[in-house]
Amino acid sequence: MSYKANLDNIFVVLIEPQIPENIGSVARAMNNMGLTGLIVVNPKNCDLSRVLKTATGSSIDIIEQMEVYDDLLEAIGRFQYVVGTTARIGALRPALTRPRELAQNLISISQQNLVALMFGPEDRGLSNAELRYCHTIATIPTARFWSLNLAHAVLIFSYEIFMATRETEPEPVPRMASKFELEGMYEHLKQVLMKIGFIDLQNPDHWMLNIRRFLSQRPLRARDVRIIRGICRQIDWYTDQVTKQEPRE
Repeated sequence: MSYKANLDNIFVVLIEPQIPENIGSVARAMNNMGLTGLIVVNPKNCDLSRVLKTATGSSIDIIEQMEVYDDLLEAIGRFQYVVGTTARIGALRPALTRPRELAQNLISISQQNLVALMFGPEDRGLSNAELRYCHTIATIPTARFWSLNLAHAVLIFSYEIFMATRETEPEPVPRMASKFELEGMYEHLKQVLMKIGFIDLQNPDHWMLNIRRFLSQRPLRARDVRIIRGICRQIDWYTDQVTKQEPRE
């Protein structure tokens, strides 16, 4: 028996797409590989007459069910696993995986968790601020020219996910905390770490990147988030008590 990813739980998220025809082409690429969930965030132009020019055949069903949001966190808030795709890599955005490796990991993750595959605008891709929401960052290796057409990039990821199989039953990944739950935890953690001087007050989001990457190495569940926030509340309470007891000049 072969085990495959749960395609119904995997969504493509397009952030600020600029060309309507690209949205239709993405829907067609998804349809070729069995993905049906499409989310568009703050599109620059979502002229449906132009979108439908390239979303031919049954791809039109994907467009008709497409979700459109103005805010990224609102769009991905319900998802338990978020993947950022990028062509630009470096110290601040290490390429942690590639499409084929990612597809193998998603076989187990997607069984009980909603997965978001995020793609940035055609001209610049995902920003560092958008990538901070991701559990992992994936890149498509290329020979010379690193930039890919948006629909081509979606097709490559979708193909690898569609083709990925395991002959042995994957170790189950339980339901993970949603992005809403995680972002609430990260904000609480940031405020507490600033309060005790653990991270730089001048650029706390930069210092939080390593903490986010560290905590993303294991699938945090809702109860894990509650434990971490409980620790934060206790640190908050303790530091307030110490401050009250300090002698005034």
